[in-house]
Amino acid sequence: MRIGQGWDVHRMEPGLKLIIGGTLIESQYGPVAHSDGDVLAHAIIDAVLGAAAASDIGSHFPDTSAQWKDSDSLKLLKHAVDTAAAAGLRLVNIDSTVILQKPKLRPYIDSMRERIAAAAGLAPGAVSVKAKTAEGIGELGAGRAVEAIAVVLTEEY
Repeated sequence: MRIGQGWDVHRMEPGLKLIIGGTLIESQYGPVAHSDGDVLAHAIIDAVLGAAAASDIGSHFPDTSAQWKDSDSLKLLKHAVDTAAAAGLRLVNIDSTVILQKPKLRPYIDSMRERIAAAAGLAPGAVSVKAKTAEGIGELGAGRAVEAIAVVLTEEY
């Protein structure tokens, strides 16, 4: 078995779409990003690539490349899962946390789990998504950023 961990953060600005875990979230603010800015998918991608010792999201999908502009991050996650499979690994489960002051994410969690599971080739029961606020502390607490962390467990096959 191999474990990977991932982390991502994006600055938030008004007027941009907020997509987390492949789910469009009703919000006045969204992440500044090269792709669709899905902070949760990005953290999971880094965790999957980390478990496979296959570098990080930036080496696979550089933000300097027009090819990845506005990309659907769940498609990028599928690529990371395929990269892990090429290294002889399959995902067992994903545990993740999104830190966002507002809006509340509880109504969207099931959709996030289902969409991530589909992209990763897992059952929704193998995907955990938790949501936290930053309790008003720092850039996250002021609503000027969104952050996600993820851990994946893989097994060799």
